[in-house]
Amino acid sequence: MISKYIFILLSMGIIPFLSAQTEQATEVGSADASIIASAIPDVVEEVASLDSGNTAWMLTATALVLFMTLPGLALFYGGLVQSKNVLSVLMHCFAIACLASIVWFAVGYSLSLTAGSGKDWIGGTDAFFLQHLTADSLNGDHPETVWIMFQMTFAIITPALIVGAFVERIKFSAVLLFSALWLIVVYCPVCYWVWGGGWLAERGVIDFAGGIVVHATAGASALTLAAMLGRRHGFPKSLKPPHNPGMVMTGAAMLWVGWFGFNAGSAAAADTSAGMAMLVTHLSAATASLVWMLVEWRSTGKPGLVGIVTGMVAGLATITPASGSVGPLGAIIIGASAGIICYYACGFIKEKLGIDDSLDVAAVHGVGGILGTLLVSYLGWKGELGGLGINTESWTDQLVVQAQGCLAAIALSVVATYIIVKVVSALTSGIRVSDDDETKGLDQAAHGENGYSLS
Repeated sequence: MISKYIFILLSMGIIPFLSAQTEQATEVGSADASIIASAIPDVVEEVASLDSGNTAWMLTATALVLFMTLPGLALFYGGLVQSKNVLSVLMHCFAIACLASIVWFAVGYSLSLTAGSGKDWIGGTDAFFLQHLTADSLNGDHPETVWIMFQMTFAIITPALIVGAFVERIKFSAVLLFSALWLIVVYCPVCYWVWGGGWLAERGVIDFAGGIVVHATAGASALTLAAMLGRRHGFPKSLKPPHNPGMVMTGAAMLWVGWFGFNAGSAAAADTSAGMAMLVTHLSAATASLVWMLVEWRSTGKPGLVGIVTGMVAGLATITPASGSVGPLGAIIIGASAGIICYYACGFIKEKLGIDDSLDVAAVHGVGGILGTLLVSYLGWKGELGGLGINTESWTDQLVVQAQGCLAAIALSVVATYIIVKVVSALTSGIRVSDDDETKGLDQAAHGENGYSLS
């Protein structure tokens, strides 16, 4: 490598100097100079193609997004259930993280983010088992290995979000089978549609960090699965409150910090876009937290810790698709909208629809992701409330595209989830645990351990 730089310096300094002193050059000398001159740009381009600053940021963002699932989401969900089921929730999140990683290595990355031979619906098969990956492979100006890992963390957290819909009453074997099939049948196609160059990308859909790919798919599938699985015993009148609100808040705080990697990392560079994404992410989360707290305070007479952190998650989910397109004022509007709409969506799903979406995955993530995906069409419009600019003739045209993206993702998620549940149910003799196991608690019934051993 050192000899390369010496070669460049000699070529750039000594050769021009000598040529200036000599008016005539032999044909051989001219040919050599021509060869050297043509080689210099290639060497310089090779040296400059890898940006260490962007690579460092993407490494950091990748760690932050994994931190969202382990331990963030695991603790957030774990504190919300009864003490007899806390280990089962932690186990679900941890096992899904491991399983999704292997699925992503085997087929997920290839189906989601590689060219699909001109197809608009699913990626290619050339990158199965990462067969052509080398240490020197690049994605833009950072290693492809880092890009694969960064996108893997999204594939990990998305099925992990669905855990909140079926806690306290599902077989562990069903969780594993469902998660693996769902990743391949739902997540990979939608990811390709939006981020892999598929048909939604061609139409110009905007989903900076996963309002459609992550939250809409997880929310729609969570609602479908919860309806098929059935209600917990005692729902809705006799359910016990979260066993550990402190754990809930700890996990939520980790989600908040990790979400900076989720949204700002989606800029794929340490640049101004990443900086703005981080700022608007924080503002939306803070606003949604306060608005949710105020709405709950007015409705119940008390501001709750679980409520304010749930509002934070709603604000984060809602800003996700818009974080690359809106300014600070747009983020405040998105956060306030999330705090109100997602709060009432929780009650509507459980009280009006009667569906036991245990930890409000559909209301917080599904409704939030869809809401942010639609709002970006106006709030991202250049000149409107600090928007950063959208390349369509009018914001209503973009709204139509955004709605199409949401509807397509929801339709696939609902239909595929229904089929997957039927298949998994047949393979596992039903996906729901027995009444005795549900009463006993899944920590002991499924895993033979206790979350707490207090004398």
